Amino acid sequence: MSRPVDLKQRAVTAFQRHVGNPILRRIPLQTVLETTGRKSGLPRQAPVGGRRIGDSFWLVSEFGEKSQYVRNIRADPEVRVRLRGRWHDGTAHILTDDDPIARLRTLPRLNSTGVRVLGSSSDLLTVRVDLRN
Repeated sequence: MSRPVDLKQRAVTAFQRHVGNPILRRIPLQTVLETTGRKSGLPRQAPVGGRRIGDSFWLVSEFGEKSQYVRNIRADPEVRVRLRGRWHDGTAHILTDDDPIARLRTLPRLNSTGVRVLGSSSDLLTVRVDLRN
């Protein structure tokens, strides 16, 4: 039998994949992280929330290592981030030593609340994207 956390993740992921993400990706000002699919090699876009600080974009993954975009980053850290309608190339870094709960306090409140509610506190993972343009 699946654990409640696993069931929650599967339900949230299914909703995001089939309902939320297709809609949010089309909103021009929505922040989007584009990775390269580790199996397909195709571009994969995920709406995300976070904050640009200097030349870096910070976000917290609600499902950590289980997130498809985190798995794609592990395979190829070269990504693109759409911020305010403009695409930026960058290199993503998975920060396992960063405190994701503390990091959420520095990110936009609405996104941080969503990550806390939808994710599992034991799985949260910080990602930093160093932007080049």
